[in-house]
Amino acid sequence: MRLSSLLIIVSTFAVAAVLALVTANLSVQLIEESSEIGVRDALDEEGLTWAEVEADGLQVTLAGIAPTEAIRFAALSTAGSIVDAARVIDDMQVEAAAAIAPPRFSAELLRNDAGFSIIGLIPTSTDRDGVIDQITAIADDLPVTDLIEVANYPAPDGWEDALGFALAAMERLPRAKVSVVAGRVSITAITDSSDEKTQLETLLNRAAPPGLRVALNIAAPRPVITPFTLRLVMDENGTRFDACSADTEAARGRIVDAAFAAGLTGPGTCTVGMGVPTPSWSVAVEQAIAALSELGAGSVTFSDADITLIAAEGTPQSDFDRVVGELENQLPEVFALYAKLPETVDPNQGPQEFVATLSPEGLVQLRGRISDENLRALVDSYAQAAFGSNSVYTATRIVDDLPATWPVRVLTGLEALSQLSNGAVTVTPDTLTVSGNTGNPKASTNIATLLASKLGEAEEFDIRVTYQEKLDPIAALPTPDECESEIATILASSKITFEPGSATIDAGALGTMDDISEILRQCGDLRLEIQGHTDSQGREEMNLNLSQARAQSVLNELRARRVLTATYSAKGYGETDPIAENDTEAGREANRRIEFKLIRPTPSAPEGETTLETLAGTGDTEAGTADSAEGQEDEQN
Repeated sequence: MRLSSLLIIVSTFAVAAVLALVTANLSVQLIEESSEIGVRDALDEEGLTWAEVEADGLQVTLAGIAPTEAIRFAALSTAGSIVDAARVIDDMQVEAAAAIAPPRFSAELLRNDAGFSIIGLIPTSTDRDGVIDQITAIADDLPVTDLIEVANYPAPDGWEDALGFALAAMERLPRAKVSVVAGRVSITAITDSSDEKTQLETLLNRAAPPGLRVALNIAAPRPVITPFTLRLVMDENGTRFDACSADTEAARGRIVDAAFAAGLTGPGTCTVGMGVPTPSWSVAVEQAIAALSELGAGSVTFSDADITLIAAEGTPQSDFDRVVGELENQLPEVFALYAKLPETVDPNQGPQEFVATLSPEGLVQLRGRISDENLRALVDSYAQAAFGSNSVYTATRIVDDLPATWPVRVLTGLEALSQLSNGAVTVTPDTLTVSGNTGNPKASTNIATLLASKLGEAEEFDIRVTYQEKLDPIAALPTPDECESEIATILASSKITFEPGSATIDAGALGTMDDISEILRQCGDLRLEIQGHTDSQGREEMNLNLSQARAQSVLNELRARRVLTATYSAKGYGETDPIAENDTEAGREANRRIEFKLIRPTPSAPEGETTLETLAGTGDTEAGTADSAEGQEDEQN
């Protein structure tokens, strides 16, 4: 009985243990399944489908390859929101990052009256200190803000060319922003006048290295035109503007269209500027041009709100009266019209006149009639001041009965003549005629403004000035290749020689230096290398030093002659580049030479071979000097 009871108790406990074990196992499986399903569903909702979930008891393991570290952390956070974060095992990996791409090297240079600043990222291969030193020299006494960073990556193709050109350009741009990237330079600048803008654009485009893209945005403020002047002439030579001013682009378009409708044969050039006397300027100009066109010939001149209409000699009086009357009634109230119909002159009676002529050589002759001795002295003094005391020949005579305005007309005519390269001025009681050639494309406008302001609105004048490009100091600038060729021609006939064994230029070669200096002053900015060469006599190192010293001596002589040498460099090549055999005296003499070579950087040059000094043209190599023993050994070089 007792054994049976004991067996029952043991069996009961065994069954209970088995049941407890089975229950616990089922509970663990339920927890695993619910945790795994819950975490997987949460990850899917967040779009993290790449993550793999595996539950093992109370632990939840996350595996898979996360695109980034941030996404891996997001998966952990999502799983931690479903189960206790302590139960989450991180077995995820992050996708390997691609190799870091080189940075984009760039620099931005800013310059104005307050100072100079540079900001950007440049490669370590660029001479950072050299860049800052050059900027400091350009800024002169103004403050320099240095915000340059460097990165140890190779410089991209075209970087050194672009940076060197930008630094060279900043020397000529007192108010500018220059942006630099490899192979491209963008320049935004402002100039004081349209002439300066044209000159800068020409020089910068010429100075750009081959392969470098240059974007220029150079602005010039609208000029102040005073008096606001316009002059249209219709004669046997056609219809042309001597001067044209407009206050807006739209007004310029209307004025030019009206002129073409009247038969304009010359260029429709009209300056947009400030100083217009009234917003109705273009309306009055259109009406006046239409009236002149109806008369068929003559001139119309605007000086601010004063209008002078001169009909051609022989115009019927009735037509003249009708056209002038219609114009007077059409014009806006602010304008005042003076109209004149010249009387027919007897061809057998010559008019009183004063004539001044200017030859292409700069010689001036003054002939004709002067009202008194004081005026003759004044005219002679004025001409000598304007054209040179040794260039004026006076052959005037004093007569009575000249108009009271004669002195003003004569002096104004001389002032107009001074704006020509060659030509003549003829002053008569009725008109003042200016004719000739000029290298200034705005000479006609300037002369018309001068005559209108000095003579008054009621005076008649005639301007026959021709622009010739060959006389334009900007357009006539020789190309860099032409400059190099001209210098080579001079050196072929007259070498630059030195005292024996020395870097001192021989006195007999100073005339050659004068001729070369004159050419270089006309050539403007050139990236030029002055090369020194020797024969093979003496030691190689000594010859190299001597050639460097001689090249530097030539550069110094150019500076002494006030040649701008900021873009020049001096380099000695010693005996390494002979042009003749060194075994004869004639050959050695040919090898001892100075050459002027344009620096032409090529985009295909190996990286690092072209230096910043070469591109910007600012580095001058200091010459070494030979000691006395070496000088004696190379006495023939």
